[in-house]
This record gives sequence, C-alpha cells and structure tokens, in this order.
Amino acid sequence: MPKVMVVDDENDVVELIKFMLEKDGHEVVTASNGIQALEKVAAANPDLIILDIMMPEMDGYTVNTHLLEKDDTRNIPVIILTAKGQMRDLFALGSNIVAFMEKPFDPKGLRDKIRDLLTKT
Repeated sequence: MPKVMVVDDENDVVELIKFMLEKDGHEVVTASNGIQALEKVAAANPDLIILDIMMPEMDGYTVNTHLLEKDDTRNIPVIILTAKGQMRDLFALGSNIVAFMEKPFDPKGLRDKIRDLLTKT
C-alpha cells in the first residue's frame, strides 16, 4: 500500500486529502507545518509528499530544500499544493517536484494526479 505524507497547516485541506487517499487504499501520514514534516519524514518513508507552501514555522520551500539535502529523502516525489502560483519559479530547480496544484484545487484532479504518479513508481 503506497504511503503519502500530506503537509498543510489548513486542517480542512489535510482531512479532505486524507479521507480521499485512505478511501483509495493509501496509508496517510500528516503534518501541520514544515518542522513537523521533517521530523516525521524519515520514519514515515513516504512514496509521495503533498506539500503546502505557505505555512507557519517553516514554509514548504524550506522543507523541500531540506528534503533535497538528504540522501534518504531527495528522491521522494513532491506535489506542491499552494495558493501562490508565482511560487512555481522557486521550485524550478527542485528535481523532486512532480506537479503543482493551485488552491482551491479540484479533489478529483489531485486524486488522478496521485494515482498516476504512484502507478509509475
């Protein structure tokens, strides 16, 4: 069963994505900020990370920079989920970024993207 980490400070967003993914048979690990995500990622060893950008304590850009610095996390695919479309340029160099989804997002579109990515791995 694929494992997905959802990192977002909006609890409603986390719960929606978690419900949708668990319904599809995925194991879901959640974090409400970047610091929590980095604390959990090594133990969770997710197959995919859905990462919000604008979060308190540590933003998604910084989280992704930390992911890329470590051998055990640099190859985990990341979907960027953000209300800030202009942030896309900041991630252009991130080799682990596989998709961008802008908020508000279409849950079916996100589900299809996740399904597509996890069947390729």
